[in-house]
Amino acid sequence: MDEKEQGIDIQKIWEELEISNDFLFGKVMQDAELCKGLLERIFPGMKIGHIEYPTLQKIINPDFDAKSVRLDVYVVDGMGTVYDIEMQMTDTKELAKRTRYYQAMMDLEMIDKGELYKKLKKSFVIFICPFDLFGKGRHIYTFKNFCEEDKAVLLGDETAKVFLNTESTMEDVSKELRAFLDYVAGKKSEDSFVQKLEDAVKKAKQNREWRHEYMTLLMRDQEKFEQGLEQGHKQGREQEKIETIVRMYKNGFTVEQIALCTNKRVDEVKAVIEREKLVLV
Repeated sequence: MDEKEQGIDIQKIWEELEISNDFLFGKVMQDAELCKGLLERIFPGMKIGHIEYPTLQKIINPDFDAKSVRLDVYVVDGMGTVYDIEMQMTDTKELAKRTRYYQAMMDLEMIDKGELYKKLKKSFVIFICPFDLFGKGRHIYTFKNFCEEDKAVLLGDETAKVFLNTESTMEDVSKELRAFLDYVAGKKSEDSFVQKLEDAVKKAKQNREWRHEYMTLLMRDQEKFEQGLEQGHKQGREQEKIETIVRMYKNGFTVEQIALCTNKRVDEVKAVIEREKLVLV
């Protein structure tokens, strides 16, 4: 299928991608120093030495009949601490429980049958979002397990779940982390780390292999949409349209990109997203 077939301009879509796109974010995070720099901004008091080369789109499939997971950026630092970093553009109303499942799958990845539980390493699941999942106006929400009767008593299982929100105005994080979150939200910054990210984004967009990979994913979604139009009765076709729009939106495509791929108007795509109770960004 040609890149401009049926009105789709892949080159234009590719050139307009920003760091908030999970595909592009994952490619930029291949740079271990950038990945380390981001973690140091999220955890300013934590000593992070070198990190192993990030694993992108890591798939953990524990059993043939269990739900597999695909982690955006899977990182292990010099102390063995494990990090999963997710760029999440839509509120799917299940993110809290998704972090629970991701944490469990990461634990399964760390330990084999018959090994001692003490082999489990400290781990973090991090979601970067353009919305305030908990509605308290914070840039960052960190969750650890503690005793309900005495909240000063931590369980000590060395796990944490972190949600970052780009839309807060509260002064609750460092200016360095704020600069990164503002950048994810599409704001310009003179911050040196953000400038390095911007340079990496520009360089990534010049990578023909990555562009082709993204094009393939985009075309595959469109083909699934086209197949849905050709199969089944009217109700089934309409449901397929809805599922395609929702799937593409959850995968980080903008409303305008989805409209191009599905030959629908922007307002029609927005209506589906709002009807499915997703956060429109």
